[in-house]
Amino acid sequence: MPIEIPSDLTPELVPFAWLLGTWEGNGFMGYGDAEQRAFRQRVTFEQTGLPFLVYRARTTLLDEEGEPQREATYEQGFWELARPREDGDIGPGMLPPDPVPVITSAEDVEKLRNADGGFDISVTISQPGGISELYLGQIKGPRVELTTDAVIRAQGAKEYLSGTRLYGLVNNHLMWAWDMAAQGHELATHASAELTKLEQVDPEQ
Repeated sequence: MPIEIPSDLTPELVPFAWLLGTWEGNGFMGYGDAEQRAFRQRVTFEQTGLPFLVYRARTTLLDEEGEPQREATYEQGFWELARPREDGDIGPGMLPPDPVPVITSAEDVEKLRNADGGFDISVTISQPGGISELYLGQIKGPRVELTTDAVIRAQGAKEYLSGTRLYGLVNNHLMWAWDMAAQGHELATHASAELTKLEQVDPEQ
């Protein structure tokens, strides 16, 4: 299935076009001494007209029959190209961007390609329990590789030191895997899933 690029998509988000929409599917999680658990996840990548994607993920634990058992956790954040910010960009704080985007054409985006032929990106993700992650990495075609550059933990938050995440489009399915170093353990497998894109779904459902 070809990747459709919305006509109103800001040029800076074209490398992310294959991620846009709502995805749902099942996976498995576990870590250290914790038992493996099956889960269902719904992930949404949404554009707003500004040069970033809004990311949301809702995870529900499944019982032994594969039926929803209870809510597990939520995540939300922002995905964007990593580049020097200019006066015309959004922020800091609530300062709005200029009416004319800094990146206005496909040619401008192409100038941002890295030596590997992809695009450097930054991803911020916040989790319940007082943990926020800043990932740096690359998007190259239908593949994303991310590694934490910084982890912020509130006082009393559980120990979480670092993580890596991989995303890829395989046979029109979004596959992802998450490794983490936490609670006294080295970087190790934490969770993975296979998601299918849904059509015309309200991301808040």
